Amino acid sequence: MSFYSQAVTLVLLFVLILTLLLYLTSLSKKIKYRFPPGPTPLPLVGNVHLLNIKRQDYTFMKLAKKYGNVFTFHLGTIKAVVLIGYDAVKEGLVDLNYEFGSRGAIPVADGFQHGQGVIFSNGPNWKVTRRFTLSILRDLGMGKRPIEGKISEELHHLCELIQSFNGEAFSKNIFTNAPPNIIFGMLFGRRFDYSNPTFRKLVGFIDDLVVLTGSPPAQYYNFLPWLKPVLKTPDIVIETVNQLNIVLKKLIGEAKDVMSEHDWTTYLQAFIQKDQNENNVEENEKVFQEKNLLASIFDLMLGGTETTSTTLQWGVLLMMKFPHIQKKVIDEIESVIGLERPPKWDDQKQMPYCLAVVHEIQRYGNILQFLPHETLKDTHFRDYFLPKGTQVYPIFTSVLYDETQWETPYQFNPNHFLDAEGKFLKKDSFYAFSKGRRVCAGETLARMELFLFFTGLVQKFRFHPPQGLDKSDLDLTPETFFTMRPQHYNVRAVLRE
Repeated sequence: MSFYSQAVTLVLLFVLILTLLLYLTSLSKKIKYRFPPGPTPLPLVGNVHLLNIKRQDYTFMKLAKKYGNVFTFHLGTIKAVVLIGYDAVKEGLVDLNYEFGSRGAIPVADGFQHGQGVIFSNGPNWKVTRRFTLSILRDLGMGKRPIEGKISEELHHLCELIQSFNGEAFSKNIFTNAPPNIIFGMLFGRRFDYSNPTFRKLVGFIDDLVVLTGSPPAQYYNFLPWLKPVLKTPDIVIETVNQLNIVLKKLIGEAKDVMSEHDWTTYLQAFIQKDQNENNVEENEKVFQEKNLLASIFDLMLGGTETTSTTLQWGVLLMMKFPHIQKKVIDEIESVIGLERPPKWDDQKQMPYCLAVVHEIQRYGNILQFLPHETLKDTHFRDYFLPKGTQVYPIFTSVLYDETQWETPYQFNPNHFLDAEGKFLKKDSFYAFSKGRRVCAGETLARMELFLFFTGLVQKFRFHPPQGLDKSDLDLTPETFFTMRPQHYNVRAVLRE
């Protein structure tokens, strides 16, 4: 009986010690991580009820005045850390670029990208795909003279289209025609006429997806995925992507029919060759599969069409709104390259004002409010300790409009990028392409396109509001979708002679 009592005592003691250890371990985990302060969350919705769903950036910037430039915001039951202003965003994306280097969850995009592609993927798949994409785009001339010639050719076609209106007003949507053909040439190896049915479908699907994924229902779904059963938008997004993929699969089939066994001339063909070379790799380890190809093409189309087209639309609107700035751009163009020769990329070295205006268009237009990141591992950040997988929101608006970095952040002012002598001034706080590991893969291509398209258009035309409207009638308030677009406007382009 004594032996039995001792055994029971030992078992109870063991259970007690084990329970205590589990409790202490649980307690240590709670103590281990330290999040910044933030607003008190409600059950289920967290802090989402505080959001201006269209201008989330403004909500976050307002909350920063109360809680500081680094604070916690609850997305339902998930804790996200918001970074506001140049110092905080730089510390996260640049100084801790590895720790903050994962893409955060975007359920409306994850529903059709499935962890594939360049923008919305993570881990080894993202690393291999991004490295491959950068290599192929560079081989295809990204940032080099061959692509400069393609941009000049496309500028000519765009100018012909604008000239066909004979000085009559036309929609801002005209400017969405030229940029897609640059990335389409690299993807598919061909230029499309603007009226081509395939071209119109591709551009139309991208436009639909930009609008759908930035709509309030899609944004609420991103923050509160459990709302999906009562929301139609996520399913509409997937169906739109399915329709887009039908067109893309046809283009993939055409590429396979004409490509040689060893050579490639387009991104699509290079990817297919990689796919064929992976035949001996386990299926779950393969990167170069059709699903990743479709996702990568989508990402490149999105980055290579929407952002550049939208920036050009902002540029023309701002030239109408500020004719004295348009006049200074024209004067520099006339003095450096004249009115006959189209602009070249090297001209930017002698055209600081034009270059400053292009950068200021990007800063002021502020195409993306933010894209979520995620911590790759447990991370010490300032006085806090964030667990692996923490959602991080670096708000680009707060950097591009940071009052400590820009003299007049809420005004369109090209002098932000000029020094006292009128020379172009690089600014570390220019975050139009993001920074760090997730910086835009097509940044060098976009910079070239924007400079050549913008200066080429202003060289050829003087832009005015439609008859009966004054510059004071032009509204600079953006429409907020996945990107920040200018509101619909019409413009008159008067040929300069």
